[in-house]
Amino acid sequence: MNNRRFARTAGWLALPCLVAAGLLAWYVTREPATPFEQEQAGARFEPALVSRGEYVARLSDCVACHSLAGKAPFAGGLEMATPLGAIHATNITPDKQTGIGTYSLADFDRAVRHGVAPGGRRLYPAMPYPSYVKLSDDDIKALYAFFMQGIKPANQPNIPSDIPWPLNMRWPIALWNGVFAPTATYAAKPNQDALWNRGAYIVQGPGHCGSCHTPRGLAFNEKALDESGAPFLAGALLDGWYAPSLRQDPNTGLGRWTEPQIVQFLKTGRNAHAVVYGSMTEAFNNSTQFMQDEDLAAIARYLKSLPGDPQRDGAPWQYQAVAAVQDAPGAHTYATRCASCHGLDGKGQPEWMPPLAGATSALAKESASAINITLNGSQRVVAAGVPDAYRMPAFREQLSDAEIADVLTYVRSTWGNNGGTVDAKAVGKLRGHTDPASSSPIILHMR
Repeated sequence: MNNRRFARTAGWLALPCLVAAGLLAWYVTREPATPFEQEQAGARFEPALVSRGEYVARLSDCVACHSLAGKAPFAGGLEMATPLGAIHATNITPDKQTGIGTYSLADFDRAVRHGVAPGGRRLYPAMPYPSYVKLSDDDIKALYAFFMQGIKPANQPNIPSDIPWPLNMRWPIALWNGVFAPTATYAAKPNQDALWNRGAYIVQGPGHCGSCHTPRGLAFNEKALDESGAPFLAGALLDGWYAPSLRQDPNTGLGRWTEPQIVQFLKTGRNAHAVVYGSMTEAFNNSTQFMQDEDLAAIARYLKSLPGDPQRDGAPWQYQAVAAVQDAPGAHTYATRCASCHGLDGKGQPEWMPPLAGATSALAKESASAINITLNGSQRVVAAGVPDAYRMPAFREQLSDAEIADVLTYVRSTWGNNGGTVDAKAVGKLRGHTDPASSSPIILHMR
């Protein structure tokens, strides 16, 4: 009797488990709906649409991940470190064997806006589809036209990831998407004007600014995806760089920048406050400088509307003059190694050598950017096709960890700066995990 009762109970329990397993299997392999299901593969597009797609690719900075110096444009191969292991950007040229040449418009849409490749395979969210989902249908179609007709096929096989099994299984990403990835395109805010909405669209969508500038949660998700969340664009540590706040924080953000200064920075790579460096150099070299002036103005308008956090940022920075000769550790190194460009007064030579007095890297509590650029120097900035004449040199061979820590502590505690001390162990850690900046950046001439 007891055996029959157990068998009957087990049977009833097995049924909902089988149903749940079936639903899970469906959910993690399903292909999201797309408005382009009826579009025919192999369609030809008007040159104007291809040209529009090239501009959307510039807005979206597709080059940054999918191109390597000396390789065919968009042929992939870039190694990206993740907490689970290295992954490599894929070939997105129209090659039919190793690229996306067999993708229909619907396939392309699902991959770009939902992170789902043909067959239901989930893409790692290193591909910023949580941002790209906000792209309009028109921009997706234009982008597809460009990748199918605007660039040459490159037969370059994709490199498998280094993530070990079982961590490399893709199906759990579908569950991650269900919790953290939005599914709707950008919807204009009726209480804002057209310029603000255009800026919000670019920043949140193709520009995917939050991918670097928004802090991540425990599940590696962006803590906010638009202005409704206070963490949105509030600054984040990524790949050995600290991407600063793009909100109106007066010290660690854009609070002291005017809208024209934001436009100037994105258009020329420099202004009175800063020069592009770190990961932003790549974004400038191949993306922001190619944006239309009205789009840059829209970005500036939107960013200036994002309030700062006085509790996080503290009182606004004010310049404090110091004596020409200092006895503090690091002062001599600064005077002999740094002052010729940045000045004994820390004010630099705007707009060529940026000031260190009031610099975000000297006011932020996170010191990674200051350490990284001191160790490895800056990448070449190329504005309007002209390489810059001045670069931050790498000091990893000239200065010890302790010397770099001392000089950065001096910079971060002088002229009113209050970023705090730098530990030699932190310098040593980044020394072992970073490489000198290349003097030959990727500058892609798409056509």
